[in-house]
Amino acid sequence: MASSSKDSTSKVYSAFSLVAAIGAASVAKKALNSSWRAATGKNPPANPADPDVGLSEAVMWAAVSGTLIGVARMLATRRAAHYYAKSTGHLPPQLKKDGQDAKKAPAPES
Repeated sequence: MASSSKDSTSKVYSAFSLVAAIGAASVAKKALNSSWRAATGKNPPANPADPDVGLSEAVMWAAVSGTLIGVARMLATRRAAHYYAKSTGHLPPQLKKDGQDAKKAPAPES
């Protein structure tokens, strides 16, 4: 594949993964807001840093929302990479194998 073609497919992947991540985060946030209301009977904190929000509520909201939205974005980005790889036959240039294969990992130093 020519360099300019790789650049254009790389840009397409970047745009596609960004849109997928934003969409997933939006859906996760809506689901989280509904779940928070159902579980607590209150709206989620609009600004957890506000001193009027209880510390435990602010910490719980930050932990739950950060985790759920982060996982949703990661799953959407992985799905976009899978679709890209299936369409082109290779991973996007931004993604490199990360060496997670234990058989290829260097031996720990003693």
